[in-house]
Amino acid sequence: MIRLHILHHASKEPIFGFWFIEELGRHGYRLSPGTLYPQLHEMERRGYLRSEKKEWEGRIRRVYKATKTGRTLLQAAKGRVRELFGELFEE
Repeated sequence: MIRLHILHHASKEPIFGFWFIEELGRHGYRLSPGTLYPQLHEMERRGYLRSEKKEWEGRIRRVYKATKTGRTLLQAAKGRVRELFGELFEE
């Protein structure tokens, strides 16, 4: 689910690791840089994200954006998640 959350935000705007750690914290998740950054690198290696160094609020950061492949994967996953969660919450 974290990978989908990463793709969700990275498809809307560029993100960087520390921002994402804070974002997950707002949802009650505690993720260390040692867990998140390898995940971001793996997603980039697989072609779901691309990154570049940019100045962000006065600092140089590696920012990530979803690729076309990543956005396509996200759309497919949304359908599967919708189906699963729909079944889980049927009364």
